[in-house]
Amino acid sequence: MVDLEIQVPTPFDPFAEAKESDAPGAKEYVHIRIQQRNGKKSLTTVQGLKKEFSYEKILKDLKKEFCCNGNVVQDKELGKIIQLQGDQRKNVSQFLVQAGLVRKDQIKIHGF
Repeated sequence: MVDLEIQVPTPFDPFAEAKESDAPGAKEYVHIRIQQRNGKKSLTTVQGLKKEFSYEKILKDLKKEFCCNGNVVQDKELGKIIQLQGDQRKNVSQFLVQAGLVRKDQIKIHGF
């Protein structure tokens, strides 16, 4: 009888080290969504910013930059969410990258 060495393959997770590392944004994204209100009206929401940031200061700069109104909403599951009037998805993503708050590859834009 011939002895054969059989090597059983182990599961390989290519993203295991990314999950374990504390690299900024390794697993967290900033989600920018649009919600349709009534008629042509819409609402832009920004979710997933780091908790260390002052949401009120970011909101103040966003409102001044884009000439729109907005507020910060506290959600039980999702944490703090910034809401802005109108479709501001592209503007907000450019603003966050230029301000150095997030990297471009950390932003997910949803809607339409």
